[in-house]
Amino acid sequence: MSYLLSLDQGTTSSRAIIFDEHGKVYASAQRETQIKTPHSGWVEQDAMEIWTTQITVVQQAIASARLLAKDIKALGLTNQRETTVVWDKRTGKPLAPAIVWQDRRATDWCNQLVQNNLSEKIHKKTGLRIDPYFSAGKLVWLLENVQGLRALAEQNHVAFGTVDSWLIWNLTQGSEHVIEASNASRTMLMDLKTQQWDTELIELFNIPASVLPKIIQSDCYIANTATGLLGAEIPICGVLGDQQSALFGQSCFEAGTAKNTYGTGCFMLFNTGTDIQYSKNKLLTTLAWKCQDQSHYALEGSVFMAGAIVQWLRDGLGIIKNSAEVEKLACQVDTTDGVVLVPAFTGLGAPHWDSEARALVCGMSRGTNKSHIARAALESIAFQVSDVLTAMQSDIAQPLKQLRVDGGASQNDMLMQFQADILNVPVLRPKLLESTAWGAAALAGLKAGVFNNLSEISESWQLDRAFEPKMSADQRQYHLSLWNGALQRAKSN
Repeated sequence: MSYLLSLDQGTTSSRAIIFDEHGKVYASAQRETQIKTPHSGWVEQDAMEIWTTQITVVQQAIASARLLAKDIKALGLTNQRETTVVWDKRTGKPLAPAIVWQDRRATDWCNQLVQNNLSEKIHKKTGLRIDPYFSAGKLVWLLENVQGLRALAEQNHVAFGTVDSWLIWNLTQGSEHVIEASNASRTMLMDLKTQQWDTELIELFNIPASVLPKIIQSDCYIANTATGLLGAEIPICGVLGDQQSALFGQSCFEAGTAKNTYGTGCFMLFNTGTDIQYSKNKLLTTLAWKCQDQSHYALEGSVFMAGAIVQWLRDGLGIIKNSAEVEKLACQVDTTDGVVLVPAFTGLGAPHWDSEARALVCGMSRGTNKSHIARAALESIAFQVSDVLTAMQSDIAQPLKQLRVDGGASQNDMLMQFQADILNVPVLRPKLLESTAWGAAALAGLKAGVFNNLSEISESWQLDRAFEPKMSADQRQYHLSLWNGALQRAKSN
């Protein structure tokens, strides 16, 4: 039996999962990571904590599997994307807090780029829209606002990277400063066609080129883990940004297949094959992976608040004690009774891209109780996904036949049924909900020779449950019109 180790560094936790070659979870470990919000719109993490929790769970998973590190064939890595880390090349110590993907502090800089009529140029080069979400604005902000950082960068002492870069640097004890191509495609600095740093943008944004890591293929053998770190050296040979990894882990290898991940945010990716398709409807064009020397692309719609809404019900409102209670509470009522929640807590993502929009709950009456609000919170996740799919359907010739789902909230039957109803598309939930971690493990396994081809990986995908649409067209229309009315009220204009 071959074992594959997956490092899954997410926004709220660091996880390590050991899979066997059939995609079965053999052992896992998880530790929460802290998020700090020092100012409105700022979201930060401690980069050192990201690393220490990640290496701790790797050691825990290996120990609980009762395996030796030498029994593990390969290591795959998947990570929260866009989150930006800068560190000192000499000491390996972070020079600032990690700025998380949800952070909006680069809004003014982004607005300036838009006013300078750079939207079209940046979209054509990178496939992205100008938004504080991407790493470029975060890096520029750090260079401008962290005292002495630019001077250090100009002396070639600063390394910049996304979370994959930071973890690989530490796993190899500073011998590798790299970034995997799907992660690089989220920085707003990479040319999608050449998959190299775009020198024009780097000069335009006044970023010293010496801070940038080397861009590598998704299935690149990078190096072995450093001696003494895990008891044996494990080859690191599969890296993907978390959403691309979920697309790979869901075996969406063909053009025309799509998946939606319900995590902290919600991310729908539609595989467009080897073609770069630009969206006319404010979606992102992103690299899905560069594997076996071939680039695959995807259209992506990013929703900023999904599971995070349930956390808000728990921590902000205190109407549930833990996230698992939300479905039970929501199911105490058949409808929201006209209550709509628009979760624009950090603005609105695709396809609205309104960073100034703010959250609201509307349509309440004297009879409204916490069950209606819980149900409206879950429905708001499905409505946001529906907005993304509507935009996607306008961009692509072929209609979506089914949607594969994963992530924590995909276990919520009420939400998945409502999702199928609102989309009018079957929603397929696989037995293995660890699609993100499995994607990176499977990719590493492909490179390490555990799998000979993609169809061997596809065999691991098994259906748990299909949610078929049951809602009438009139009901669907009624729900969507309520949502659209509330959405207009939440928008900044």
